Amino acid sequence: MPLVSTRELVASAAAEGRAVPAFNVITLEYAEAVTAGAAAADVPVILQISENAVRFHDSRAKPLALAVAEIARTCGVDTALHLDHVTDTGLLRTAADAGFSSAMFDAGAQPYAENLSTTLAAANWAHGAGLWLEAELGYVGGKPGAPRSAHAAGVRTDPLEAAQFVADTGVDALAVAVGSSHAMTERSASLDHELIGRLRDAVPIPLVLHGSSGVSDDGLRRAIRSGIAKVNIGTALGVAFTRAVRDALDSMPGSADPRHYLGRGREAISETVRQYCSVVGS
Repeated sequence: MPLVSTRELVASAAAEGRAVPAFNVITLEYAEAVTAGAAAADVPVILQISENAVRFHDSRAKPLALAVAEIARTCGVDTALHLDHVTDTGLLRTAADAGFSSAMFDAGAQPYAENLSTTLAAANWAHGAGLWLEAELGYVGGKPGAPRSAHAAGVRTDPLEAAQFVADTGVDALAVAVGSSHAMTERSASLDHELIGRLRDAVPIPLVLHGSSGVSDDGLRRAIRSGIAKVNIGTALGVAFTRAVRDALDSMPGSADPRHYLGRGREAISETVRQYCSVVGS
């Protein structure tokens, strides 16, 4: 099945009052697992490669992106390829050539004026290259440069400011700070659902929830009903993969074949993806 665009998947989800799950991919095992889990759930998904993942692969986006795209084409559901959390404009400018249909330009840790100006420049370039562009306003917890707590004063996305930011930058989707945090290994985040509803009413573009691994199933369902159209999931996959690999290594201490433990990790991610798809994409 050919890849589709992120624009198409998110627009369809937003129009139908649901969300599309977007899973971060680090290795080929991740890509295989995400597509298998999505196919099992029969839910379209976005495969995301972050700037950090690109750095892990010797700062080369294209080899991993092309491989992930080829795996995605064998999936039985619609899939899209997205470049996530880009702060390097040089990397952003490689996105179209590497096969991405979209990118998330992340200047959310910068002061408002700087975020606006750099995001405007990124959006102008991206649209000229045919890319759908996501941006961030507010400070989602759990990443360098942001306040430690997602509940600190002044970190939430303001609806009036968001409306002006979207109008001034022309971005296609907005990641919002509503109480979630990146890198959470427990699902205890407390979202401000009333704020999500106000943001949905204030801006004419889809809203994105980052840090979704820390949100409960019920919290995700409520967030989608309140207006979230794209749900980013990364840490939960790492937790599942790492736990499965540790268990595999403990169960066969004499093995020197990495396929034994990588296979267990891949299976664990696939099941985690299937579970999230049943919540987010249904």
